[in-house]
Amino acid sequence: MNPQYYEYQLTLDKIIRRAAQLYPSVEVVYAPPGGSVTRSNYAREWDRIQRLGSVLEELEVQPGGPGRFGTRVAVLDWNTIRYYELYFAVPMYGAVLHTVNVLLAPEDIIYTMLQAQDEVLFVNEDLIALARVVTSLVKSIKKVVIMSDRAEHGEVSFDGVEVYWYEDLLRNARPYSFPDLSENTVATMMFTSGTTGRPKGTYFTHRQLVLHAMSVALSITAPPINANIYDVAMPLVPMFHVHSWGLPYIATLFGIKQVYPGRFDWGHVLRVIHEEGVTIVNGVPTILYNLLTHPDSPKYDLSRLKFIVGGAALPRGLLEEARKRGITVAQGFGLTETAPVILLGVEKPYMRDWPADRKRELSLSAGLPLPLVDVRIVDELGRDVPRDGRTMGELVVRAPWVAREYINDPEKTRYAWRDGWFHTDDIAVWDSEGYVWIMDRAKDVIKSGGEWISSTRLEDLISTHPGVYEVAVIGVPHPKWGERPIAIVVPKPGQRVTEEEIRNHLMRYVEQGVIPKWWVPDRVIIMESELPKTSTGKIDKKVLRDRLSQLGA
Repeated sequence: MNPQYYEYQLTLDKIIRRAAQLYPSVEVVYAPPGGSVTRSNYAREWDRIQRLGSVLEELEVQPGGPGRFGTRVAVLDWNTIRYYELYFAVPMYGAVLHTVNVLLAPEDIIYTMLQAQDEVLFVNEDLIALARVVTSLVKSIKKVVIMSDRAEHGEVSFDGVEVYWYEDLLRNARPYSFPDLSENTVATMMFTSGTTGRPKGTYFTHRQLVLHAMSVALSITAPPINANIYDVAMPLVPMFHVHSWGLPYIATLFGIKQVYPGRFDWGHVLRVIHEEGVTIVNGVPTILYNLLTHPDSPKYDLSRLKFIVGGAALPRGLLEEARKRGITVAQGFGLTETAPVILLGVEKPYMRDWPADRKRELSLSAGLPLPLVDVRIVDELGRDVPRDGRTMGELVVRAPWVAREYINDPEKTRYAWRDGWFHTDDIAVWDSEGYVWIMDRAKDVIKSGGEWISSTRLEDLISTHPGVYEVAVIGVPHPKWGERPIAIVVPKPGQRVTEEEIRNHLMRYVEQGVIPKWWVPDRVIIMESELPKTSTGKIDKKVLRDRLSQLGA
């Protein structure tokens, strides 16, 4: 054994240190709605992150290590440059960054913070009212740090809690020398959106986040994304949601310019995309739709934009609308428990000369497994289903960054990690090329007469009707078949759509052999208001089922 050998640890400091050393003048821009633009760079951000280390020390934050949690540091914020700084400083200090989903119901926010046992809270000034409620109920929180875009601020107090101001602390702090941590130190903590019950908590280590960033960065250099050092990234996934799909870490690993838009205002986001030359964004399909349909959208050339979409199935109609604007779309897939990305819709080398229509079809798949990711699609007995593009099964996965366990819930942990594979509860098929197609969540797949109907497949086809704005398909109880599908359709503004038109539209796909006739929904309900959404922008089918059950549907 060589006693002089250095055991190199995969920790997040390696990512930001390299960016500061090699790309010191590359910009990190903060452009909030209604505020002035802050132009920082990697060198300045590294300095501020080091000063944040001293701030955490002053706040008496305690580092953790392998097998033990450091102080949980919660954040209530939008997509800001200060959140970016906390993404690095808190884990590099050895503490645990708890990214709190501010769009959850207040009682679920309280629940997640009680579970986490947060002790320090960083809060955007916009969210002080929420922070007051939180600190009155989550008694483990002893210190609050307020983050403000204003140069001057007044006095703010919280009952029984010490209050500080972010920029004041940073201004007076010295650069901190971060310790050499074990790569197995817990870095982040987060909770699922709780669509099937209370949010479930999990956590990720430095090693998991570094390997995730490296694997995704390698994958997105392939077509159709073709990421390179000239790209400009803007995370449009909320930073409280699964590391904004890793984009802040990935962009820093690349050393490319980043832009943070603050609280999402879609007209403002479109303008900043134009003014800052943004080329890579990420988000759920709803965000892509918002960028395409905002009244200001026609003013801007979006043909350089590469949109990485996930979180919900990409409707075929939306893909076509994006294509008309020249936007490159690649679909990915993951879960909170997978940090999140495990699949990405990239091309194989021999597909370069494929016709454009055939390539676009791949954009509707969830993609190929990332490097270092193993997936299977298995039947109810755990047997691999054939790669025929038709036989459905559950997607199970292994990867270095899959969460080890659920916090305080050994029963759910054992259920998820059956047979040494993490069970996603997602129903999928895979084709002969190895591309995975997500057909449904296990809770959303419709079981009719002992056979499965994919709600997302029906939604995809209904979305191609020119008058459809939004669509959801859910299963409802049926005395003979067990369940039957019902479609809920919202027309585009100023347009009229009837149930008969939607059924006739689907029958064309029946005649083409795309779907069987028995898949056609028994009813089509036309709604004039937008469909309910979860905190991450997905259509909330649980709410729709509850509403329809109350209506006797």
